[in-house]
Amino acid sequence: MMSLPFFGLFTSLALIGSGRRRSAIFFWVLSFALLLVLLRDHVADTLRMLL
Repeated sequence: MMSLPFFGLFTSLALIGSGRRRSAIFFWVLSFALLLVLLRDHVADTLRMLL
């Protein structure tokens, strides 16, 4: 699940290389938003430690 934003960023870089700037910006913003959502869910999880 955490790899999805990185695939989006790779897609954004590929689109920049092909000259499609608007699509690249869209994928970058989408990837960044997804990364923030996943980070929020990850930070809110409780950590269970069994000693």
